[in-house]
Amino acid sequence: MKALTQTNFKFKNQTDFYKGKVRDVYFIGEDTLVMLVSDRISAFDVVLPKGIPFKGQVLNQIASKFLDATADIVPNWKIANPDPMVTLGLNCKSFPIEMIVRAYLTGSSWRDYKNGAREICGVKIPDGMREHQAFEKPILTPTTKAEQGAHDENISREKIISSGLVSESDYLQLEDYSLKLFKEDKK
Repeated sequence: MKALTQTNFKFKNQTDFYKGKVRDVYFIGEDTLVMLVSDRISAFDVVLPKGIPFKGQVLNQIASKFLDATADIVPNWKIANPDPMVTLGLNCKSFPIEMIVRAYLTGSSWRDYKNGAREICGVKIPDGMREHQAFEKPILTPTTKAEQGAHDENISREKIISSGLVSESDYLQLEDYSLKLFKEDKK
């Protein structure tokens, strides 16, 4: 079986095309997009030369399942899945940040903590914590959404708002959605 690593469609009313590390996005008119999840593999911001057959199909179906399962918590862009590798959706303007909810001191937050940091993205972390220890309550640690090839950077709520990346009212909505989605995941 051959992996699908390249697409080159020309849709009626197509206005633009974006090739990401894994997804190819075709913009149709002003309001619609067709997102095809390829079989390309991305590791550490590098697209590997060979894909894995059906990887895109599995990834797209997982995303579709979660978009459907959480649509009652947060409105999303999905309209339909006309193919296992394809999602048809609304062309929405994204926010240039990612909202990360952490329940444990692990991963990059642990590395920073181990090196003396007692604040992550503006959130104070107490002394004496151990790797993988649960926080008293989950914390939000947003990052910037980097362009392709660059790494996301930790950023505080205050800096997001003061720099105009996101308005305060939008940030509060994103925070609410993020914590509700995290809580849903714990059910």
